[in-house]
Amino acid sequence: MDIQALLKTRAEAYTRRDAAALAVTYGEEAVVMSPMFPRTQGRAAIERSYESLFRIFPDWEITFEEPCITGTRAMQTCKVRATHRGDFMGIPGTGRRIEFESVLILDVEDGLVQYERRIYDFTGMLIQIGVLRGKPAV
Repeated sequence: MDIQALLKTRAEAYTRRDAAALAVTYGEEAVVMSPMFPRTQGRAAIERSYESLFRIFPDWEITFEEPCITGTRAMQTCKVRATHRGDFMGIPGTGRRIEFESVLILDVEDGLVQYERRIYDFTGMLIQIGVLRGKPAV
């Protein structure tokens, strides 16, 4: 599977909020670095992190822009919108809406993501949920 097709498969799985379908786009020992789930390694652990994500934010909506693909690396900006419904970092669901921009950097080998780094304003997200006080970055 080429990278463009892989990204399309992932976008469709995100739309369905399908943790298992997202997980199979990763290598068996893949690593995901994210402010929300700091370091997750292995396909099974990555699937559990997606299951948790969709429990916490059951209406998780992600809109992807066109990717930048260079060799085996893809970078993709996206916008996330969701409602905080489940327990997150010890905070029960607040019903608050969040919205933030993100960049995903994916290293792909043999048609699967082997490494993913997610970059976004985690502090701004926590402010929107009400965990922290202040103004989120714009």
